[in-house]
Amino acid sequence: MTTDPPVDRAARRRSIIRLTLGITALIALNVAAYWALDTEPAQRMLAALSSAVYLGAFILAFVANVTVLVPIPYNAIVLQMAGSAELPWLVAICAAAGSVLGETSGFLAGRAGKGAFEGTRFGRWIAKQLQHPVRAFGVLVLVAAPPNPAFDVAGLAAGTLGVSWRIFYPAVFLGRLVRFLLFAAFAAWVLKA
Repeated sequence: MTTDPPVDRAARRRSIIRLTLGITALIALNVAAYWALDTEPAQRMLAALSSAVYLGAFILAFVANVTVLVPIPYNAIVLQMAGSAELPWLVAICAAAGSVLGETSGFLAGRAGKGAFEGTRFGRWIAKQLQHPVRAFGVLVLVAAPPNPAFDVAGLAAGTLGVSWRIFYPAVFLGRLVRFLLFAAFAAWVLKA
């Protein structure tokens, strides 16, 4: 039986408070985004973006990923956008870029709570998975590629455990690019057929 190393309770408490404040800020951002998107100017802007499919894919993916608690079914919308675009692969690149920038919110909330998981069994396990740069990159790519909500937890954990942004952003971009290129291929070969 192994014993856990001693943990500074005051430092852990401060980390949990920072994490709680970060999550509270995310919730506030989600509520603000939900409210803002329901206004008349936002509706006009979204209608204008319908003719700008590439910029629209970027903005849609960004908003859908920055708003963690308000689910936006953007994968299906991006698939439709790719099906209607002249260059479906460009829709994929734009959506991947918007998506990775939107994930910054969870990553930064995790950074605010850095240390909150230290000294726990889960914290040690996830830290082991994400401490090696190549393994962290691979794990993030694999978790970012499928269309699932589990990535929000991975983004928070990556930020909390101090994964470098030099690993986080390229890995998430690559994972999302794989997802949206598959969507673009499906749209080009199946939906347009």
